[in-house]
Amino acid sequence: MHSTRTLKDKIFLILKGLGMGAANKVPGVSGGVVAFVAGFYEEFIHSLKRVNTTAFKLLLNGRFKSFFYYINGRFLTLLFFGMLVSYFSVSKILDYFIKHYELYVWSVFFGMIIGSIYYISKDFKDWKTTTYLALLVGAVIGISISFLDPATQNDNLWLVFLCGIISVSGMTLPGFSGSFILILLGNYVLLLVDSVNALYDTFYEVLGGNFSFIENIERIRMLKVLAVFTLGSSVGLVTFSHLLSYILKHYKSVTTASIIGFIIGSLGVVWPWKETIFKIDYSGTYILDSRGKYIIENYRRYLPEINTETYTAFFYILIGIIIVLALEWYGRKTRKTHA
Repeated sequence: MHSTRTLKDKIFLILKGLGMGAANKVPGVSGGVVAFVAGFYEEFIHSLKRVNTTAFKLLLNGRFKSFFYYINGRFLTLLFFGMLVSYFSVSKILDYFIKHYELYVWSVFFGMIIGSIYYISKDFKDWKTTTYLALLVGAVIGISISFLDPATQNDNLWLVFLCGIISVSGMTLPGFSGSFILILLGNYVLLLVDSVNALYDTFYEVLGGNFSFIENIERIRMLKVLAVFTLGSSVGLVTFSHLLSYILKHYKSVTTASIIGFIIGSLGVVWPWKETIFKIDYSGTYILDSRGKYIIENYRRYLPEINTETYTAFFYILIGIIIVLALEWYGRKTRKTHA
């Protein structure tokens, strides 16, 4: 862990948090990949692992400075601040671009994943039967997940809590997209769009002195859903970090090979050339969920035609690869500075 950080380091750490937060919200993209490529993945996992019984004892005994230092609080605070800002800003910008320039957005992410595969695998030398098998298993799981049919939205609080635990998997396990799993569970819009918007609207109203949301049954329901989801995410984050820290310590080669496999498998999720298939009834009418939104059944992937739009998409794939290589360069430079 770094004991001191310059102002430049702090700003870049917030930007990394922005990147992780934005990546976590995009189906098929993993915030953990951002951490891995930018060179702070192991510090992130190790810091989360420090949220344990010792940390809680320090907190309960009022030793707040010791608690903050013990869990690498400055690092986690800056990173999570970036993620929080991302939820209310960068993620909304991403929503806009996905809506209006979907092909090019997916192309950038496709390129970033290709770049990530190159980055993680280029220095990995421990190839043997077990690591090849781990790579294959990771890739098969990743590809299989991308072809599963999404479920129907369900706001049962126990399921929402479970969704919270699952959603943070992408932050701790590179290549495993928590947001895409939420789509498969049918709760992506509920938990990462509607509930976040409800909180945003509530903040806006409260700042204006309007407390009418208290009488809004639907708003209270959404805030309750968001609170349970956040609790599940917190539990999942700490639990996964302890598990992954142990696995990385004892089975680092197999874990790295599995991560490469997951990331290869996730290429199927972010394949740029796809169209959404909505659920329809026997009469050919689109089926809506309880909130009046079209239910997504799956995605149909296809090979692109050779035209100007496709060439532009290839250009954006290249941009995605360059972004990852730039992140890798900065991460390597940072590690040398603090060595």
